Amino acid sequence: MFTPVGNKELLSKKVALEIESAINSQKLKVNEKLPTEFELCEQFGVSRTALREALQMLSAKGLISIEKGRGIFVRKITSESVTDPMHSYLKTRIGASYVLEIIEARRIIEPEIARSAALNRTEQDIEQMQFEIDQMATFEGPAEELAKFDMNFHLAIAKSTQNRLLPLMLKPVFRLMPEIKSMIISDVPEARNSAIIWHTKILKAIIESDADTAYEEMKQHLVLALEHAEAMLKIEGMVTSNQE
Repeated sequence: MFTPVGNKELLSKKVALEIESAINSQKLKVNEKLPTEFELCEQFGVSRTALREALQMLSAKGLISIEKGRGIFVRKITSESVTDPMHSYLKTRIGASYVLEIIEARRIIEPEIARSAALNRTEQDIEQMQFEIDQMATFEGPAEELAKFDMNFHLAIAKSTQNRLLPLMLKPVFRLMPEIKSMIISDVPEARNSAIIWHTKILKAIIESDADTAYEEMKQHLVLALEHAEAMLKIEGMVTSNQE
């Protein structure tokens, strides 16, 4: 199936790219067993060390599973396997400036998503959004758990567009938000009620299929979210370069 990769530089990366290409083109299908390590080394013309580095890269991406005693298998690609690497990257880079950059990115993207949701939502989508609002209003547990309902509401809006790419794009960012939002909720008490009020306004516009109002309500909601984030950063002493 595979041919020698030749150049000894970055061998493991080249091997990983070759196998990934075979998976993406479905030459290797979900649950299919790959050749043994010995066979792969022979086909690629690389050492076992280079091959194992390549397999670890593919495993980290969620493309294969390495099962001791059974072999190497192609995994089913899920949204988590796509978003986990980006989430890990953002997680390692998080800091005061990134808090504001994340919210600023949401201000650019999410008003248009709310507009689209108002035009494409289903009754099931509406029920899900209302559920997340109700959970946020009644939940009495830890702030980080409470913040998940906040993000679930926004993710439900993205899903309501019926565009499968949008939730996938936003999911890594939303997975970072509970940690940020929990700090905001703890330091800025009015942030919780503010979120519930604006979520309700946004949902009302979506229910009424009022795209322009949904856009404006989301825009204003995220303006306030940015103000709350800036207030939290001051309280925590996390001053960004823009604030110095």
